[in-house]
Amino acid sequence: MQRRVFLALPMLALAGTARAQKKLVVPLTWYGVRVEDNAFTVEMPGVPDHRIVNDVSARGTAFQLHSYSLETGGYSYVAQTALYPEDVDVTQPRTILQAALNGRVQQLVGRKWNKVDWREIGGAAAVESLGGLADGNALRQLILLKERRFVSLAFLGNAAGATGVEAERFFKSLKLA
Repeated sequence: MQRRVFLALPMLALAGTARAQKKLVVPLTWYGVRVEDNAFTVEMPGVPDHRIVNDVSARGTAFQLHSYSLETGGYSYVAQTALYPEDVDVTQPRTILQAALNGRVQQLVGRKWNKVDWREIGGAAAVESLGGLADGNALRQLILLKERRFVSLAFLGNAAGATGVEAERFFKSLKLA
């Protein structure tokens, strides 16, 4: 009996060691982010940095773009908003949204979006796009214009990640005020 226990002890020690070496995966904690002027909320897997970018309209009126960004788990999450001044013509929202798409197309492989989906979200004109980058990553963005309120969500990561669980949660969490 003692001999069997003695022989089993090393096996138990190895089993305990193997279990202890298993990598612990801690799930991301998602936070609701309420942006400037309570324009919308969105969820991000961490607390983002907030920057204010001073901009001017084509006619020279100053306004601010609020940018909330986070890099975690090999992905980048960005939410931006601005309230366009009165001198910006928002009667043709598709023109403004197309200009935003065109502003980022230079970064993409072949200088074109792989997917562009025009639609309406909560009464706002919107466009969602997906494109590949030269480094093998992908850029996915959702841009919308509701009256004078510009909203942009962007996700940057590997091609599979751009349509994966984290990206889907980020985009689906958008709640307009």
